This record gives sequence, C-alpha cells and structure tokens, in this order.
Amino acid sequence: MTIGQGGSPDRSESFGEALLGLLLDDAHELPPHLLGPLFADVVARLGGRDPWILLQDYGQQYLVPLAGEGLASGGPLAVDGSDAGRCLLTSLPLETVVADGVRVHLPLLNGGSQAGVLAVTLDTVDEEDRRILWRVAAIVAEMMRTRSEYTDLFFRTRRSEPMSVAAEIQWSLLPPVSMVTPRVAVAGLLEPAYDVAGDSFDYALNGDTLHLAMIDAMGHGLDAATMATVAIGAYRHARRISVELSEIYFFMDRAVAEQFAPDHFVTAQMMRLNTSTGSLQWVNAGHPAPMLIRGHRVVHRLDSPTTLPVGFGGAQPQVSEVTLEPGDRVLCFTDGLSEEHESGQEQFGEDQLIAWVNQLERSDRDVRAVARDLSHTLKRARGETTSDDATLVLFEWRG
Repeated sequence: MTIGQGGSPDRSESFGEALLGLLLDDAHELPPHLLGPLFADVVARLGGRDPWILLQDYGQQYLVPLAGEGLASGGPLAVDGSDAGRCLLTSLPLETVVADGVRVHLPLLNGGSQAGVLAVTLDTVDEEDRRILWRVAAIVAEMMRTRSEYTDLFFRTRRSEPMSVAAEIQWSLLPPVSMVTPRVAVAGLLEPAYDVAGDSFDYALNGDTLHLAMIDAMGHGLDAATMATVAIGAYRHARRISVELSEIYFFMDRAVAEQFAPDHFVTAQMMRLNTSTGSLQWVNAGHPAPMLIRGHRVVHRLDSPTTLPVGFGGAQPQVSEVTLEPGDRVLCFTDGLSEEHESGQEQFGEDQLIAWVNQLERSDRDVRAVARDLSHTLKRARGETTSDDATLVLFEWRG
C-alpha cells in the first residue's frame, strides 16, 4: 500500500483492480449466459483477442468452446496433442508464440478441481498480464462453479454425445471428478461416460480426514442407477453424522435392503485417510481389492477380510488399516475394469491391469492425468465398447 499526501493510505483504483472489479462488482446477479461475454469484455480491455472458455467433456477426450457474444467460435479440441490439452493435464499456464502475438492458456481451477481452460491472444505478455490473467481465470472458475448449480449451460456444452437417463443420474450424484490439495489429490472417471448406470463414487475432505467410497450396483439401466443413488445417499448420511467406518456399512445395507428385492445388492468399498499421518482405513463389502502404488509401481493389493455386499445383511465388517508413505497412490476400481475383454477374448484380469498401471505411472504425472490415461487405455483395448461399467478412483497421499 502506498501513502498519499497527508500520510493517508492511497486507495485509488489501479488498472488491474478495475479489471477484476468488472468481474466481481455485479457477480452475485450475473446470469450464467452472460459470464462468457463478461470475460470477453475483460480480455478486450486487457488488449487481448480471440478469447475462449474451453470446458472438458464428460469422456475427458475433448475441450469444447463455450458459446457467447464476444467469445471465439470453433469446434472441439482433442485434449491429447493440443496446447489447451497440455494446460488441462498439467494445471499450468502455457504460452505459445503465434503469427499475431502470444496465445496464453490458463487452467480453470476451483478448489483443486479443473473444469477446463481459458485461452486468449495478446501482442506481448509481461508479468503484469500473467498475474491479471491468472486471477481472472480463478474468478471465472469460481463463477462457473456456483452457477452450474442452477443452469444447464455448462452441462450441455460438456456433452459430446447424447446421455442416457441412468448416466444423467450418476453424474448428478458425483462430487468434482478431481480434487488437489497440499496433502491429498483425488481423481476419478466413469465409463462409459454417457451410459454408465450402476457405478459411482463419492468423497469428502473434512478437516484432516479424506472420506471416500466406491460402489457398484448390480444390473443395468435405471434400476442400477436408482440403487446406486440410495447407496450413495445412505453413505453420505452416515458419514455426515460421524459414525464409525464399520457402522457406515449397516446404514447402506439397511437402506438398500428396505428399498429393493432380496436378490438386489451393491458391492462397496469405504475408506478413511488421515491426511496428517497417512493412516488409511477401509472396509470391503464384496468389492475388488484396491491396489497400492509406491515408487510408480503397483507393490501389492490391499487385501482385507470382506463382508457380504450391501443389501445382503452381512456381519459387522472388519476394518483394515495400513500406513501410507508420502507419494503413495491407491487405485480403487469396479470389477468392470478388470473383467472386461476384447470381443471373443479372455478377460483382461488384474495382471494386465497392473501392467498398464505400471506403464502409465512411469512418467511421474499427477493423478488426474494417470487416471484419465488408464481409463482411456482400457477403453481402446476393448475396442471402444463395453459390456459393463468400468469406474476408477486414484488418490495420492502427498505427505
């Protein structure tokens, strides 16, 4: 802060403050469809042109431009092989010299999750431009996040193909598909993105504790999606009233048993990670065992005693525990990830899954990039088709 005449603080508005003020002053009443034009106006005042707000599609394969007055038009960009995609996967700004100046890409980060990328061209770029654009991107990401609760604009933009009703339900249940904090990072993916039915996951960071659950409801279509909704709802209820990890099973089991026929069930895995100490506890209800990744290789499965799937009234589950080391990652997945196969061939199996994980982990990338590449590798291996949901969550204790 500078001191003006008479010793009083200088409260005059700088150019950067005025620019950010355009975004903030009327933010509480700004309709969602005017967010893009407002960003374009800010870019123009900064001397920029061809502004883009690029949103990641549900399959995490494309970046799709948001439409709006003043925003540049264009078709979807492939994440792989594009500057915008590199920005997305690294969560870092990227500058590229182009014919008419410098093209700047910035990640749309909000609470550790990333919705997409901002792009703008300037004649030249200095530190003041970088600082302002970084803050503009943070504000735009925040405004998109809050407005997504009461508009379909961003959801429609992110869809590159029609979505089933069951998938609509599952995506509406999810927390952000990624979260990055100094101590822990989480990334997940649902496949098939536009037709998933019974798979889902949930997580919450409460103080020093990361809570995480993954479920796989039997069957397909709306029946499976409805069962998954009940199971996740019961999990959240139990988690929010702070019952013990073993008791969460009973809340979920009772909810499913009371609403569905006796032969209906949900496999589940519930976890708690102390982000201060690395202590990981988990309960397994008929779910595939997670994999522990250390030093960029799968070192072993987190085998544990299991109880019956949710809905079958199993005995009180045993809580297992392991202490992670800084940098350890844990991969949780549904059986569709390992039991899928190429047409007419044997199932992939966990040995093949481990081989793919080890190969993708070699390059020391963050959990979002590894989770995305693993899911897409499996999808390509089965010829872009699937006979079952195949969902994964990868989390890292950063220490």
